[in-house]
Amino acid sequence: MRLRPNRCQLTLALLCLLGVPPLTAQDEEQKSITPAPARDEGEGPFTRLILRGGTLIDGTGAPARGPVDIVIENNRISRIHNIGAPGIPIDPERRPESEEGDRELNVSGMYVLPGFIDMHGHMGGVHQGTPAEYVFKLWLGHGITTIRDPSCGNGLDWCLEHKAKSAANEITAPRIFAYPAFGQGHDGPFTAPEQAREWVRDIAAQGADGIKFFGYRPDIMEAAIREANEHDLETTCHHAQLAVTRVNVLDSAGWGLTSMEHWYGLPEALFEDRLIQDYPADYNYNNEQDRFGEAGRLWKQAAKPYSQHWNEVLDELLELDFTLDPTFTIYAASRDLARARRDEWHEEYTLPSLWEFFKPDRNAHGSYWFYWTTADEIEWKENFRLWMTFVNEYKNRGGRVTTGSDAGYIYKIYGFGYIGELELLQEAGFHPLEVLRSATLMGAQALGVEDELGSIEPGKLADLVIVEENPLANFKVLYGTGAIKLNEDNEAVRVGGVRYTIKDGVLFDAKQLLADVREIVRQAKQDEGYEIVQPGMGSPK
Repeated sequence: MRLRPNRCQLTLALLCLLGVPPLTAQDEEQKSITPAPARDEGEGPFTRLILRGGTLIDGTGAPARGPVDIVIENNRISRIHNIGAPGIPIDPERRPESEEGDRELNVSGMYVLPGFIDMHGHMGGVHQGTPAEYVFKLWLGHGITTIRDPSCGNGLDWCLEHKAKSAANEITAPRIFAYPAFGQGHDGPFTAPEQAREWVRDIAAQGADGIKFFGYRPDIMEAAIREANEHDLETTCHHAQLAVTRVNVLDSAGWGLTSMEHWYGLPEALFEDRLIQDYPADYNYNNEQDRFGEAGRLWKQAAKPYSQHWNEVLDELLELDFTLDPTFTIYAASRDLARARRDEWHEEYTLPSLWEFFKPDRNAHGSYWFYWTTADEIEWKENFRLWMTFVNEYKNRGGRVTTGSDAGYIYKIYGFGYIGELELLQEAGFHPLEVLRSATLMGAQALGVEDELGSIEPGKLADLVIVEENPLANFKVLYGTGAIKLNEDNEAVRVGGVRYTIKDGVLFDAKQLLADVREIVRQAKQDEGYEIVQPGMGSPK
């Protein structure tokens, strides 16, 4: 069966961007998403797990060191033992002794990193036809041990249920931080600030970790942000074009917003000679190509890099200890559509329903390729250059930049899209160690859990990624498909891919998780008689 979103579904997506709560009919539809099954993979947690002989990249920005033995007791890191230097035999006297019942894993020659944190990780959805098992295994198979779900698109109850099951290791899933969309579940739109404050108190009592905004009437949005801060709820915002003329990032950050998604709202704060983006006369926000095509022409309307106003905005956000979560990866197709459509993992890892969702369609959010032009791609390349300049300088001056993917849209699939974000941060000017710091410790800080997650240090929870190749030399070795390398026999081979993912002390075979995903996709294709066909090249068979 081929799944396509209909006009009603697109309308609902646009209403969410305006901050209007999801409708009851949508809530009922969302309940049909396949929940995660009970966990039947992974070992542990163990009374004591020893990782022997690895090279440590601890996530703090410190350079790699090793070999080390890492001791994990139950689900926490207890000791890190330096056991020698490269190129010489390991002195057994420096190693922690084995005890009866220990689980030992030889990671000699491998690299051990903190678990990755995806700060923009949607847990699939009925519109994309992505069951939870598919999404979760793609994440864990790429070393992602923590995700922040901005919007809780499957419903807050669903999100909190899976958060609790993941925390108890009852399902194969990353840690989950639940950030419902502002107004989600409320009976109609907010018309007064006190309604917003009451909603914030309610979702805090339910166990939400934060709130995702899309913009709203200023007095109502300000009241909600200030109330959230009273309840220690983190906040983030996609400053949607339909509301950004009233609330840009300087406004919301000044009220206490703790982070922003994407980049909307930032160029608008950088305007010098205008208040409103230069929209063409025939622009229609409900036309997805208009929306994304003109978005790619926005940064060049802002103040020039390093100009007085540009510096003033950057410095003000730094003073507010504000977090940028750029999600470069979700817009990468805008500057090179053919490459995004042809990513080599689509054949084995993209579900038929997800491929259908990606294809050009006037009804589907993010499927805006009605007639994508060379000029559009050139504009987006310049957009990226200016955007990346701001983000890199923000990092250079001490600002917090995190790593998010927003996969499930625009030809990006879970896990693979996240690794693409690491590559794009490096393109923006980040040193590979700075990239990994953004992917780990910076995310933990933004979530308010840096005392528990984000780096490999004694006392912290055992969330780790183990890979056979050096990611500092090539982030492509983190893709589930690995990286192409010529061996000594002049043969092209695949190297890398995450070997093991440890989440909360539970040891997962990452390659087996990805094999499970391939089987899910294979079975779906077989059941539907489906094969991937490029848009306009014929009908699926």
